[in-house]
Amino acid sequence: MKIVTRDQWFAVEQKADGIKLIHEPYVRPFYRCNMWHVTGRDRDVLVDTGSGVVSLREQLPWLTDRPLLAVASHTHFDHIAGHHEFPERLVHPAEADILASPDNQRTLAQAFVGDEMFEAHPDCPLCYAEYRVKAAPATRLIDEGDVLDLGDRVLEVLHTPGHSPGGISLWEPTTQTLFSGDIIYDGPLIENAYHSNLDDYRTSLERLLKLPIRTVHGGHFPSFSGDRLRAMIQQWLKNH
Repeated sequence: MKIVTRDQWFAVEQKADGIKLIHEPYVRPFYRCNMWHVTGRDRDVLVDTGSGVVSLREQLPWLTDRPLLAVASHTHFDHIAGHHEFPERLVHPAEADILASPDNQRTLAQAFVGDEMFEAHPDCPLCYAEYRVKAAPATRLIDEGDVLDLGDRVLEVLHTPGHSPGGISLWEPTTQTLFSGDIIYDGPLIENAYHSNLDDYRTSLERLLKLPIRTVHGGHFPSFSGDRLRAMIQQWLKNH
């Protein structure tokens, strides 16, 4: 397998409204987590922190130039393995125990981490037997109705379980932007993880259907429009 240097591991794309997409291009698309950096006047938010294979803080030191809230959309390995690098860590109470004491089974690393996940390895081949998500106990628990005040913009916390019990989305009403985590993205959804719940999935998607969403930044795959979101939700409800 191809070997790449660590400084090649992350890609950063500037989006609209002070939002950057950070991702790991050598992780295959199905496994590749979208990390969303949202810039505010007083502090920033980073939604999810990737696979942890390469240090975010070492390769993207600008992330910690300003106060930063590292938010876990949920606690599967591909979304939280970099959380331990940041001093302020936010998660829903239903999955706080996983963030504080992660293991390869509950984070799904046992099921998915392997050669098929990568297009290339950083610097040297990985030893998957030694892959572990490091503990990152939450410094703040966030739940339905909480807000993340960045000074000049506010993100509202929506509890959107289904993919996992502590799944959250972040909603910015002023820009009609949704950071959806893994409750929905424009690709094959994972509805059968050990703690997935289809009834919760339905409730969460029906709720999102009612919001005046213009843009969706999901946990995987490209961003998409509110019209695309509504079409996907309606198709999912029809199929389930």
